[in-house]
Amino acid sequence: MGILSAPAGVDKREYWGFSLYDWANSGYVTTVGTVLFAPYLTSVAETAACGYSGTTDRPCHTNLDVLGLGISPGSLAFYVVTIATLFSAFFLPIVGAIADRLERKKLLMCGFAWAGALAASCMVFVEGGNWQLGALLLFIGNLCLGSSLVVYDSILIDIAPPDARDDVSSRAWAFGYLGGFILLAVNLGVVTAHEALGLSQGTAVRLSLLSAGLWWGAFTFVPFIRLRNRPPTNVVQVREGNIIRQSFGQLAATLTHIRAYPVTLLFLVAYLFFNDGIQTVISVSSTYGEKQLGFETQVLIMTILLVQFIAFFGALAFGRFARRFGTQRTIMGGLVVWMLIVIAGFLLPAGQILPFLAMGAAIGIVLGGTQALSRSAFSQLIPKGREAEYFSLYQAGERGTSWLGTLVFGLVHQITGSYRPAIVALGIFFLIGLILLSRVNMRQGITEAGNTQPTLV
Repeated sequence: MGILSAPAGVDKREYWGFSLYDWANSGYVTTVGTVLFAPYLTSVAETAACGYSGTTDRPCHTNLDVLGLGISPGSLAFYVVTIATLFSAFFLPIVGAIADRLERKKLLMCGFAWAGALAASCMVFVEGGNWQLGALLLFIGNLCLGSSLVVYDSILIDIAPPDARDDVSSRAWAFGYLGGFILLAVNLGVVTAHEALGLSQGTAVRLSLLSAGLWWGAFTFVPFIRLRNRPPTNVVQVREGNIIRQSFGQLAATLTHIRAYPVTLLFLVAYLFFNDGIQTVISVSSTYGEKQLGFETQVLIMTILLVQFIAFFGALAFGRFARRFGTQRTIMGGLVVWMLIVIAGFLLPAGQILPFLAMGAAIGIVLGGTQALSRSAFSQLIPKGREAEYFSLYQAGERGTSWLGTLVFGLVHQITGSYRPAIVALGIFFLIGLILLSRVNMRQGITEAGNTQPTLV
């Protein structure tokens, strides 16, 4: 069964439409969220606070004054992600509730995608000490990404039967890493050769941010054309009224009755912890490499390219492992590897590229697989008719929108003045997630949700 062919029971046209939205949004996730924007926004904030961009030899220790609070420029990007995710906790469930009541799900998904792509494109205007515009655009981009993914993830249930979901989810993640790799490779060339192109490094970075927005917006037309709309199958009865009022009513009903699905709830809590750890490692990796280990932007981009390349194969491999060992066991094995990665990150010597690349390779192996299998495993535990709404709760801890991890990372850095204790502190998220996930009885949860049992869980 090749990656280019649709799994049994999945329409080929919709398989490609679904898979290529991961390809589309990975331009933003990789170029903006993972590599370039956090260290660039940090430099812009340092320029506003200190009059220069900090380096390992000449760090910036002056705080920004934000509403009377002293905010470290090095923590700003992580606080913005934290605030965006806290807002998402209230906003995304409403998006999910609306999606479950709409026949045109794909239009809602693509609308949020195009709004996020516009925000990413506007990052080209962030320069000098204008950190406020950068913070606002990062907030909008992350919120729109999370909102589009709420609807996108719920479509997995529409297009794939239970036994095909691990394959479809894993392959879509693999396509995402391939797309992110291609765009990032182009941006590496632009940033590396900026002098030959007659550009400053800052201008090269800003043009790369623009390319991510254009990539996201353009490739979103593929799922818009190929995915089919389906009538809602919502089984929750709420008061009459407009769609917003009905959506609030559906959300209230779900929160009231979620106690009837204790396994689903336990999986969500486990996912919240370990995915916070994953997302935080991803979002802080470039800042850690530049500000703590002293690497240039070109080294960071090459490392993320390595991660993307290996993650393409890692996502496919995890799909195969799940077919042999079961989805739950495969995810748990990945979490053990994640704990070893953050310990290794704490011990990395500054300025030595090979150990940094080795850690990047390890991240690539487990990155896509743990996330793809988590999505397909959770899809088995959702009561029919509440797909988008439940995935909105799931998305509160999804990529680029984790809040507790970035908050802990930012606070530990602000307290200690170093990113090393901040990176190792993230290990607690993987440990708690692993313990909770080990207590999830998938068979029981699938039965409670009224879904068909897959051959292997």
